[in-house]
Amino acid sequence: MANTNINSLIILTTIIFLIAPAFIVVYIFIYNQRKKRHIEEKKMMQLTFASELTKTQLEVQEQTMQTIGADLHDNIGQLLSLTSLTLNSIELDNKAKARQKIDDSIDLTLRSIKEMRLLGHLLQGDQLMAVGLVQAVRQLVSWMERSGKYEIVYTAGDEIPANSNADKDLIIFRITQEVFNNIIKHAAATKITVDLDYAEGMLKLGIGDNGVGFVAGDAPALQHGMGLQNIRKRAGIIGGEAAIASNVGQGTQIIVSIPYP
Repeated sequence: MANTNINSLIILTTIIFLIAPAFIVVYIFIYNQRKKRHIEEKKMMQLTFASELTKTQLEVQEQTMQTIGADLHDNIGQLLSLTSLTLNSIELDNKAKARQKIDDSIDLTLRSIKEMRLLGHLLQGDQLMAVGLVQAVRQLVSWMERSGKYEIVYTAGDEIPANSNADKDLIIFRITQEVFNNIIKHAAATKITVDLDYAEGMLKLGIGDNGVGFVAGDAPALQHGMGLQNIRKRAGIIGGEAAIASNVGQGTQIIVSIPYP
């Protein structure tokens, strides 16, 4: 009986020693496959992020060029036209009036030069982000206000980290542009609020308007050039999320939350 137990124990031990390496081999194989899949997924995420970042940079430049074109036509064109009219209306026989018109022309010329310098800075898209996210959004708000169509209240918290993430800043800036474009095209709004806030490692961008709104969850509305899915996608690329709330006649509120920096 003792010999039988010993033999059984020896057989069981032998089986365990034979099976154990097989389990280890299978475990190592599964682990390596998972590791390989994780590396591939990480590479794919990096490629997606790089692609989105490049697309964002191009869109920021495109938007900047559109703004510059509009400013050249509306602001500088108007200033130069006024300068031309003022100079052409000078009456040399009346020295006092001539002096005044010459001074006015000089003032208009200086204002044109100032506008040209500002546009020269905007030509370089990277400079938009070099000033920091808070200031870049402030410039964007300023462009919107210059149209005279919107009353905008912009607030930025003092707690926003100075050591920002340039890549995230660019995408957050692009999201802000996307929302503004939606407001211009679809909202028929007159008032806009923009809030940048930071707390517990999260940056929150809130943009609200008093426009026509839409039925939240209405698929046709989401797909009808609103760009809302694009906003969610951009937020997801940098580990964030976008919450969109709207009702017909009550405007729209978009809150984007992103780990930061």
